[in-house]
Amino acid sequence: MATPIYTVDAFAERPFQGNPAAVCLLDKGAEASWMQALAAEMNLSETAFLVPSGEAFGLRWFTPAVEVDLCGHATLASAHVLWESGRLASDRPALFDTRSGRLTCTRRGDWIEMDFPASPPRPEAAPEELLTALGAQAVWTGKTRFDYFLELESEQAVRELAPDFRALSRQPVRGVMVTAPGAAPYDFVSRFFAPGSGIDEDPVTGSAHCALAPYWTGKLGKAEMLGFQASARGGAVRVRPEGDRVVLAGRAMTVVQGELRTPPS
Repeated sequence: MATPIYTVDAFAERPFQGNPAAVCLLDKGAEASWMQALAAEMNLSETAFLVPSGEAFGLRWFTPAVEVDLCGHATLASAHVLWESGRLASDRPALFDTRSGRLTCTRRGDWIEMDFPASPPRPEAAPEELLTALGAQAVWTGKTRFDYFLELESEQAVRELAPDFRALSRQPVRGVMVTAPGAAPYDFVSRFFAPGSGIDEDPVTGSAHCALAPYWTGKLGKAEMLGFQASARGGAVRVRPEGDRVVLAGRAMTVVQGELRTPPS
C-alpha cells in the first residue's frame, strides 16, 4: 500500500507563507533512521510522522538533521491533514502522543488550536559568543528547556538581525529566539534560529511561542495575544496562556499531496 505524504503551510494566511511541514501517514512505526533519511530528503524544517494508536496518533518530528522533542507547526499541519483527508471527523479533536506528552488540537472555524506545555524562560546570562554571533544587544536574556531567549530593544532590531549562523551553530541548545514588542495588530514579534539543528532560520516556530506567550503575558498583562514571526515567509500565531499550558492557534493549508514510492523500513 502506498504511503501518503503531504506538504502543508502552517501558520499561513495563504499558500507559500508560514512554515511548510511534511506530514507522512504511516500504518505502523518505522525505523528512526528511515524517518531521518526521509526528513533529509524532504529538506523542510520539520517532517512529521503519524501512526494510529487507539483514539490518538503517535507523532514524531524530524528536522533534516535530528529528531526534536516538540514542534508546533508540524503538529498543526498533522491535525490539518487528518481532518482534511477524512481520517478524523471534523468535530473530533486530534490527539497526539509525543516525546513531550499528550498534545491536543481542536478546530475553531478556520483556525486550529493546539494545547501545548508552557516553557517560560528563566533569567540567565547569554554567552558573549552568542551575542557576537547574533550581532545584537539584548535588554533581557534567559533560557528555556530548549532554547536561549533574548528580548531586543525594538521590532526593527529583531527584523534587521543578520546572524553568523556558523558561529551560532556552536551553541549547545536547540535554538535561539529573539523578540520585541510589536506594532498593532501584533503584541510582539519574534525570530527563531536553529543552525545547530539543521535550520538556519525557522519561518514560524510554534514551540517557541510556548515561551513567548508566558513571557509577554507577564510584561503586557494580556490574557490573549497575537504574535508575528518576522521571517522572510512570516506568520501569525495567536496565544493564550492557561496555567502551565499554552493554547496556540494558527491556520494551515495543503500545497502538495502525493505518495511515497519507497516503503517504510
